[in-house]
Amino acid sequence: MRKFSRKTIALLGVFAAVAAVVASGATASHKASAQVCVLLPDTKSSVRWVQFDAPAMAAAFKKAGVSAMITNALNDPEKQKSQAQACLAAGAKVVIETALDNGSAAAIEKLFTEKGGKAIDYDRQVTGGTASVYVTFDGKAVGEAQANGIVAAMKANGTYSKKPVVAELWGGPTDQNAFWFKSGNDAVLNPLFSSGALTKGPQQFVPDWDANNASTIFSQMLVKTNNKIDAVLAANDNIAGAVVADLKAKHLKPIPLSGQDATPQGVQYILAGWQTGTVYKYVPDEANAAAAAAVALVKGQTPKSNGFRKNGSKNEPTLALPVIWITKANYTRLFTDKFLKKSDVCVGAYAQYCK
Repeated sequence: MRKFSRKTIALLGVFAAVAAVVASGATASHKASAQVCVLLPDTKSSVRWVQFDAPAMAAAFKKAGVSAMITNALNDPEKQKSQAQACLAAGAKVVIETALDNGSAAAIEKLFTEKGGKAIDYDRQVTGGTASVYVTFDGKAVGEAQANGIVAAMKANGTYSKKPVVAELWGGPTDQNAFWFKSGNDAVLNPLFSSGALTKGPQQFVPDWDANNASTIFSQMLVKTNNKIDAVLAANDNIAGAVVADLKAKHLKPIPLSGQDATPQGVQYILAGWQTGTVYKYVPDEANAAAAAAVALVKGQTPKSNGFRKNGSKNEPTLALPVIWITKANYTRLFTDKFLKKSDVCVGAYAQYCK
């Protein structure tokens, strides 16, 4: 039997409560018990799916008077397929899909579109899928912010002039976003590797964005380089946290380290000097944009977009949202935006670092 931490159980409880509210509200429709199907991926790649995406979408659909089923696949592609089929049986005509793997996600989208429905790629693009629009944060901007952040940190701590070794821990290889983020990393770092300003260190994707996988991979990187790693491009805060744990376990000093998602632990590590920064994506904006796109499709309208992203041989209409690099200098914005609570960050040993 799989064991869950108290935090995970609490998060699942929050999600179950949200899903129950949405499902109960959906029964009010006489035409279908659900008009929109929202398929979220997991609870371990990020807490966002439970804490922000699900409740924000639930509120948006309720306000629009559109019924919806919101589910989480708990990192199981087969479960996500079953959830999609349940949505179709309930009458859903639009699916908002956050892919677990490209093959199953494309199959789910085709289930809807072959029956005359519509699909939305949400946060992760489905290559070869049949979505009408891709709603996401600007992935290349995420990667550029991460890379520029650690380069600035190396210049600030004096290591940049010594051709520092930079290791890279990219996201899950089944997630198209990981490659989009990587494109931003590459745009900044590859010219510096080519010029010799930086030394290219070990590089690897982290399966499932999982912290345990990241810890194993980074430990091996440290062994391979005899602990000679001067900075780490970590794709998100979960992965960055694994790097910090490994550095501490080996009694090594903090090094420039990127992140993403603006998690409480990520911000704590930033304040304590173990992490350089994190990419802040105000998830409710993305959730509301996806809900608005779904409502438009339900009404037979064209969803908003602000550009296109290549998807196989076609250009997919895309709504790309901006991101913000968070450091010690501007972390309080997270509290002002009510993205995080100060009481979740400024506690215990970390209280001393808070403004």
